[in-house]
Amino acid sequence: MQLGVNVPNFGPGTDPGVLREWARTVEGLGFDLLMVSDHVAVTPDVAERYPEPFHEPFTTLSWLAGITTGLRLGTTVLVLPYRDPLLVARMADTLDRLSGGRFVLGVGVGWARQEFAALGVPFTARGRLTDEYLGTLRDLWGQQAQGRSVPVWVGGHSPAALRRAVRYGDAWHPLRLPLDRMAAVLSEHRMPGFAPRIALRLTTEPVDDPDRPAGVGTVEQVLDDLRQLRALGAETVVLDPYHGDPDETRRPQTAWRDLTTVTTHWKAATT
Repeated sequence: MQLGVNVPNFGPGTDPGVLREWARTVEGLGFDLLMVSDHVAVTPDVAERYPEPFHEPFTTLSWLAGITTGLRLGTTVLVLPYRDPLLVARMADTLDRLSGGRFVLGVGVGWARQEFAALGVPFTARGRLTDEYLGTLRDLWGQQAQGRSVPVWVGGHSPAALRRAVRYGDAWHPLRLPLDRMAAVLSEHRMPGFAPRIALRLTTEPVDDPDRPAGVGTVEQVLDDLRQLRALGAETVVLDPYHGDPDETRRPQTAWRDLTTVTTHWKAATT
């Protein structure tokens, strides 16, 4: 099972130097994948959670591809209805080719009503548009001589999202769901693959809350979460050390320390 990291590409502390250090840290620690988020118009509903500067994901990942070597790069998640699918296909295919086949396209339907309005995309049609655009991507890449080259991870956990993952995805990519919820979905649906994103917050004392999110707790609890996800068939688990406070982006050292602790213990336990 591979491990990835969701890196903040937004917020007051996220300048080019910090993004460069994030990439060097993630690759240097031996992680397999670095992923970033997506917003186009930082409307008030978006800015409350993910304030400016917000670095556009394709541009950011293209730049990071040039300063990394074997690290895979991806989106968690690209809001697919925001862009014409022909443009997405071209950008994803180009990034994948130029990076040596290292790109993963994680997609979702989006949630920010004001951002949809600013982009002129009907919010209530986002599910239908996502299905339509995924079908277009599949058709376009299927027409290439070598077949589709970009893995597609489909986010969401609504009934429609689960159907979407089964029909169009190379993996189901749930975001911050409890372990028991993920296990229940996987027992009911034959997914093409499983690549969850979970939180990462280490504590000194065990977290006894029955609703404890996966990835939150002592290092022993987090390692057990990873073992359970591996048993559920996860090919990749993406760790997300961002917890909603934009000021965290000014202090990435805390996240780097937690990532170092987890990967060091995980490697020791699995080798």
